[in-house]
Amino acid sequence: MQKPERHIFICTSSRPNGQQKGFCHSKDGVAVMMKFVEEIEERELGGEVFISNTGCFGICEKGPIVVVYPENVWYGSVTPGDVEEILDEHIEGGNVVERLVI
Repeated sequence: MQKPERHIFICTSSRPNGQQKGFCHSKDGVAVMMKFVEEIEERELGGEVFISNTGCFGICEKGPIVVVYPENVWYGSVTPGDVEEILDEHIEGGNVVERLVI
């Protein structure tokens, strides 16, 4: 298995029983995740960047939450429209998107 350079976790309010409901789900967490998946594929970054959806991070009022490792950068209130900026600036450019940091 190839280890990624970065791992991006996106809250989609997934529950252990498979249901997706909750704040991040209602605020387009799934759409944010799908936009990351689409952009990673288009940019051919699949071996370098892994995407995982998660359950609750416990700070719902700041959701949808996106966490980037290994830097441990937490982004809040992420929209599908923010995904390209995160990929351009942070993932490919090495610069944290300060306006989204929580």
